[in-house]
Amino acid sequence: MDAQNLSFTDNTFDTVVATCVFCSVPDAVKGFTEIKRVCKPEGQIILFEHVRSEHPLWGKIMDILNPVSLYMVGSNINRRTVDNAKNAGLNIHKVTDLSNTKILKLIVASPEGIKP
Repeated sequence: MDAQNLSFTDNTFDTVVATCVFCSVPDAVKGFTEIKRVCKPEGQIILFEHVRSEHPLWGKIMDILNPVSLYMVGSNINRRTVDNAKNAGLNIHKVTDLSNTKILKLIVASPEGIKP
């Protein structure tokens, strides 16, 4: 299903889980807005995603290599996923780095203003 245009009604799910999805969604903010729409107001959103490195050198290298990655495998390696989720209005509760490189993150969120 198109993550930018989910065919579920509003407030369908108690929990929405996405794993390594938002590197390949063309408009990540629109995809997060859809997740927000289909999640119940008291629900939670759990994301496991790879993101752009916060390290200045590695982040720049990821930016340079992103067009190659996008062309070869269809995914962006330099997405600022936490920022995109915030820009869609998600309320971020916790971001856990799952690697020393801080490229893999577990993000726990909810619809705006709602705390799980």
